Amino acid sequence: MYDQYNALIFDMDGTILDTEPTHRKAWHQVLEQYGLTLSESQMVSFNGAPSWRLAQFIIEKNHSSHDPYQLAAEKTAAVKAMLLENVLPLPLLEVAKAYHGRRPMAVGTGSEHSMADALLTQLGVRELFTAVVGADDVERHKPEPDTFLRCAALMGVDPTRCVVFEDADFGVQAAKAADMDVVDIRLL
Repeated sequence: MYDQYNALIFDMDGTILDTEPTHRKAWHQVLEQYGLTLSESQMVSFNGAPSWRLAQFIIEKNHSSHDPYQLAAEKTAAVKAMLLENVLPLPLLEVAKAYHGRRPMAVGTGSEHSMADALLTQLGVRELFTAVVGADDVERHKPEPDTFLRCAALMGVDPTRCVVFEDADFGVQAAKAADMDVVDIRLL
């Protein structure tokens, strides 16, 4: 179905791995210890964004003086402990398995690079992907195109010849800004 593309790029959280509930649980755990709050819908609206960006929003909404990078680091530590034991693949991972060896593929995620590598390795699928680009690999994050443009560059493929699979508004915007076709998996 995607044979017309030279490369496939997958978002990770909520697209090929069922990690979103664990990310939200980790946020609630960290926020609770500081008396900070954020609604589930506000949290979901930041899907695809790096943790520090959501931390910044939480701090502003709660009129707090916390360091967003420290808050994000605490959330990352909490999610790592939970995810490595509980991560499950989502059905779209079968597309990556079907195209393995036929097309270069990459993961472009708002998670940190080391976290993405650890999760993909834990599931035994890291070798499917030519490249992994995490939030700490780019300066400008989704909805900016940098994550997906870096994926294309690492695979040696023209961005216009790539298709991106995404589950979040920021990621869909980033793919379009990179001049790539995008499959919004929420619509499948």
